[in-house]
This record gives sequence, structure tokens and C-alpha cells, in this order.
Amino acid sequence: MSAILQATNINKIYDEGAVSTQVLTGLDLTVHAGERIAIVGTSGSGKSTLLHLLGGLDTPSSGEVWLHGQLLNSMNETERGAMRNKHLGFIYQFHHLLAEFTAIENVAMPLLMRPKVSTTEARQQAIDILTSVGLEHRLAHRPGELSGGERQRVAIARALVTKPSLILADEPTGNLDYDNAQSVFGLLSELQSTMQTALLMVTHDRSLAALADRQLLLRNGHWEDY
Repeated sequence: MSAILQATNINKIYDEGAVSTQVLTGLDLTVHAGERIAIVGTSGSGKSTLLHLLGGLDTPSSGEVWLHGQLLNSMNETERGAMRNKHLGFIYQFHHLLAEFTAIENVAMPLLMRPKVSTTEARQQAIDILTSVGLEHRLAHRPGELSGGERQRVAIARALVTKPSLILADEPTGNLDYDNAQSVFGLLSELQSTMQTALLMVTHDRSLAALADRQLLLRNGHWEDY
């Protein structure tokens, strides 16, 4: 099974004046194609920091992050942005949809960042994936006109529209009630499996983590036995 992402000896230290805080210490991680991994930990354990480093949204203080054989932390921000757009999809606890844009426009946006994709093509792909998440009747609605579960479905569609090889999900159902959380995660799992996209999910919910292929426990910046 091929490795999509490899992280080696990841350390992250934040300096504030004379005070240094080590958030992550010596972490290794390998994500393979189509794999579903859950990272579990309490608030403040370093889960979101790790996800940002793995997604090239931040750089480690030391250590290496490799995505499809390319070293992310040796790239400049423009190069990392291109790698994110090509290979990664992101889903957050709070959907981060743009309030002034419709569901179609929000979902089409990552495709429009690609130089060879036309507006017509981007809109059609957005319609197709929104239909696959059950929102064909909500295409022209803005986020404020959608329920919480619907907004998170739009966020899932946006993450998957570029057909990424890896989805990074930070508490993807953490802002939803139990029924909506189950529904949204079931949908995400189904699409992830159909598209053979790997999923790396941060969660504090062990019942959700139990549905993954692998569970990893992060505590105080270290891996511990789950």
C-alpha cells in the first residue's frame, strides 16, 4: 500500500517572548492510500496543531512532512498552496463557508483556483458533488439559509470536489447534534470509501474514532497507547 503522507520526528515549539512551549514532540505518522485514521485527544493535546503541520498550513520547528514524496516544509507558501489544492481536502468543525456565496459557488471555488478549469466545468462538478451529498435542492442557497447539517455537507462537498488523495478533518461533526453527526459522518465515510480517498480525522469522540481503521491517541504532544 503506497504512502500518501509521511511525517518524521515532528516537533513544534511556540516562542512568546522568553517563554517557549513545546506542543508536539517527536511524532511520526504514515498515511496510506484509502486509509481511515482517527487521532483522539483532549483539548490542548496538540491535535489541531498537528493537522495544520500535516496540511502545510504551518511548518514544524523540526522534522519533516512529505506529501506524495515531496517535502512540504522545504517549500514556500505558494508551492505549499499548490500542493494543498492538488492533493488535500480540508473539513473543519465550523464549516468556514463564505457567507456571501451560494453552495455552488463555495464548492466550485477550489476548482477555480486551478488555471485550466473553466467556470462552467467548475460549476458542473460542484453541482454533481452537491447532488451526491443530497443537496440538489439547495444549490443556490447561501450558508445562512442552510441548517447546520446542510452546511457541513456543503463543506464535505467542497473538500471532495477536487478529488483529493487525502482529507484532513478537524472535529468534522463536533458542532452538530448526535443525529446530524451520525448522518454527516456516515456520508463522509461513504464518499471517502467510494473515491478511495484517505481520511485523517481529529476527534475527541471515541465512538466516532472506533469507526476508523486505526486510532491514535495524542496526549501532551506525544503518541500514547490507545
